[in-house]
Amino acid sequence: MSRQIDYKAAADFLRSHDNYYILIHQSPDGDAVGSGFALCSALRDLGKKANVMCSDPLPGKYSYITDKYEPQRFNHSTTVSIDLADTKLLGKTLSGYSDYIELAIDHHKSNTGFAERLTVDPDASSACEVLYEILTEGEIPISELTATCIYTGMATDTGCFKYDCTTPRCHIIAAELMKEYSLPIGRINRVLFDIKSMERLKFEQKIISNMKVFLDGNCAVAAIMLADLARWGVSEQDTEGVAALPMQIEGVEVGITLKEKEENKFKVSMRSAEKVDVSEICMKFGGGGHTRAAGCMIEGDVDQVRMKVLAAIAPILGIDLWMV
Repeated sequence: MSRQIDYKAAADFLRSHDNYYILIHQSPDGDAVGSGFALCSALRDLGKKANVMCSDPLPGKYSYITDKYEPQRFNHSTTVSIDLADTKLLGKTLSGYSDYIELAIDHHKSNTGFAERLTVDPDASSACEVLYEILTEGEIPISELTATCIYTGMATDTGCFKYDCTTPRCHIIAAELMKEYSLPIGRINRVLFDIKSMERLKFEQKIISNMKVFLDGNCAVAAIMLADLARWGVSEQDTEGVAALPMQIEGVEVGITLKEKEENKFKVSMRSAEKVDVSEICMKFGGGGHTRAAGCMIEGDVDQVRMKVLAAIAPILGIDLWMV
């Protein structure tokens, strides 16, 4: 049976074990990469053996973190997950570890309680913020690399500190990291939020040109098919962040991105402005996440999936489904 443990108990667990596999979710974002590699760095600084495990390739934009990483060889004995709300998000490669996770560090309110121990704080901006509290509460040293990773996760999950999940505590932690470690914040933020390849910009143009608006202008839907990726020469990891595009349309309350993962199976990413808790919608489809950002997997062709999602949103907005 799962049990919630506090920051200090989580730190004690990390100190008392060794030979870690650190599991992060498939289609990794900045918080998954940042928290996974921050934990790995902190454990290695303690003299532990640790590797980060992910079913999917890591986006190249985080190379300033991942280039410093080399997998270690050891006999694995301890399994920890971080920024993982549900073992279904591990992907096929790591699914065999689902029943053996001893500690889950997370910030999703939709966390399914799959691990033996849970340190889940839904009020935290990111898994990186939860990890920072664990490390400081447990007096586990934070190196410059660990600090860089933590800042990365906090910055990306708050949209560079502009989303509703940004709290005073979040700003304080970021300031402490900047003060103590002289992090190149300008350079990191430029890599995370500003720099895009010409291919990526062309890819975004194509997504925008194919985007459709529904429910009296309240919902914008973008669909990305596998055939599109192949035709446009875009890899799966290059699609990170496109879920924010539908929300850039004036008047849109819910932005939806449908990303084909395999035939008749879509990853659905939802973002919202103020009126809709998208985590509750995604939970109806077996997913979850945050109030303003969540996701799930839905089977069907693109038209069927789009209709299922819009049908779930329409009543919340008080709009008749015929307006789809």
